[in-house]
Amino acid sequence: MQFHPNELFLIYDPQSNVGRQTKALALDLCSHINEVDVRHEKFSPTYWREVVTMLGMHPNDLLDQSHQDYKKVGANNLTMDGWLNVLTHHGHLVKYPIVIFSQSAVLCKTPTDIVKLKGKPSEKTLPHLKNYR
Repeated sequence: MQFHPNELFLIYDPQSNVGRQTKALALDLCSHINEVDVRHEKFSPTYWREVVTMLGMHPNDLLDQSHQDYKKVGANNLTMDGWLNVLTHHGHLVKYPIVIFSQSAVLCKTPTDIVKLKGKPSEKTLPHLKNYR
């Protein structure tokens, strides 16, 4: 999956308070936001693998374990592919907004977590220029 460096991807539930507040703060970071509603849009396991890799987290860490649907999934002995399929078919279980911008990603447990993206240099920046961004 290729993410455009000048576009902010916001993967969230627009009905949640944290999601709405994160979106408001995202507008300060970038004028063009690609909003993705996890309740209505389905991503492939490949897409989720890329997101999880960018976050540096296990897929289970993204999910709301207190949700009744999580208990139905039977998440005891899942492989990585199994977890990615849970994310694919049960996107509504994603607990917090995920923001991807300039080749970096952050899980926004609070809306202000989005500011963690401001200082991160792009992976595509040449190594000798990273200190000058």
